[in-house]
Amino acid sequence: MSLIVDGVDLDALNYTVHVPYNGTNAAGGNSLTDDLNIFYDAGDIAWMITSTALVLLMIPGVGFFYSGLARRKSALSLIWLSIMSTAVVSFQWFFLGLLARIFSHRRKIHWRFGKYWIPQCPCSTIPITVALAIGAVAERGRMLPTIVFMFVWSTIIYDPIACWTWNSSGWVFKMGGLDFAGGTPVHISSGCAALAYSIMLGKRRGHGTHELNYRPHNVTHIVIGTVFLWVGWFGFNAGSALAANMRAIMAAVVTNLAACVGGITWCVLDYRLERKWSTVGFCSGVIAGLVAITPGSGFVPAWAAIIYGVVGAAGANYATKLKFFLGIDDALDIFAEHAIGGFIGNILTAFFAADYIAHLDGFTEIPGGWLNQNWIQLGYQLADSISGGVYSFGGTCIILFVMNLIPGLSLRASEEAEILGIDDAEIGEFAYDYVELTREVLNDISETGSKYSGRDAAASPHHEKEARHSAQDMEV
Repeated sequence: MSLIVDGVDLDALNYTVHVPYNGTNAAGGNSLTDDLNIFYDAGDIAWMITSTALVLLMIPGVGFFYSGLARRKSALSLIWLSIMSTAVVSFQWFFLGLLARIFSHRRKIHWRFGKYWIPQCPCSTIPITVALAIGAVAERGRMLPTIVFMFVWSTIIYDPIACWTWNSSGWVFKMGGLDFAGGTPVHISSGCAALAYSIMLGKRRGHGTHELNYRPHNVTHIVIGTVFLWVGWFGFNAGSALAANMRAIMAAVVTNLAACVGGITWCVLDYRLERKWSTVGFCSGVIAGLVAITPGSGFVPAWAAIIYGVVGAAGANYATKLKFFLGIDDALDIFAEHAIGGFIGNILTAFFAADYIAHLDGFTEIPGGWLNQNWIQLGYQLADSISGGVYSFGGTCIILFVMNLIPGLSLRASEEAEILGIDDAEIGEFAYDYVELTREVLNDISETGSKYSGRDAAASPHHEKEARHSAQDMEV
């Protein structure tokens, strides 16, 4: 019997009718017989792919930002570690997913994986979290232990925090905690991990002396990193809507507004001390504003983003002094920017979360925060923030303590490597190869000097001396 549709014999056309996959087959749909696209909107898929690419753009942004803040001799290592986090953690994501798939066939643990794991969580948020944390190794940490730490930390620390925050079976989710894009899983966890790593590594050589009283070696790197982060953060926050809808648009609006206000706030705070309009201060404020708005970006109205920017930047600015009171060498102020900034964002979300903003996606319903007279929300946000920070800090200390006992995984670089610079000691390459440049300059001098004769020859030593002084200046 032929299948006739609109007067057309489909059998004669050798046409296969695809049946929408109804999700009842435990093995998944067969793309040869089932139309697996029926449950997906093309616009939503396009936005998620775009958001993933934007978030991946943030990772080199972190590398450039950290590189610019550090000294020249360790600049490349921080970019290298940021990029390496993408490779290591992306493999970790696939590897654990493969294990979950294999073991899910065993009925005894099938429901455990299905209930508590979050395979839908965007993979790209994990590398950026790890990249933020590993800035703590700046100028004194070995590379191999850091790579091992990436894999272990993302598995033992990040994954459980993300699970209890965003999985429908997680205790924070069930309690009613509000964290749209990662105030606790991303920023508080990475900031507290960086604090723990700084403590376990110890202070840099010369800490507390004029040797470490240096300015950021490349402000241009800081600006480039900030631009990458600023643009990528649209995918980070607006992409957390998991669809192209009005809630994603609102998340993008408040993200940009908080960044702008944060940059202005930090810049003004620095100006009151130095009477200079600091580029580094502006960039730091932009990051602080972005960090603060992250947990509330899908919950708060646009006007609240101004408060997030001001309070987030001011709080992070003053928090940079904590390392002096605690006697900790947090070289890049990761704890102040991310842990304190994320905590501020979580608390502000308790005040300004609005039910009508969350419902812009058409289906999310929340009781809101203090704007909706939901006073208990502050307690939920505090519980989420403190538990995430304590778990990350304590777990990171344990991981690093155990790693440091394993032969070949000692955390700290040797004193010689620290003096030489991590770039040369661990990578053998440089962000700025002044050694090779000096060699080229001296070779040019030698070739030029051989051409001098008579009166010109008498002048050549003077020119060579000047060039040698210039070459030495380049090496500094």
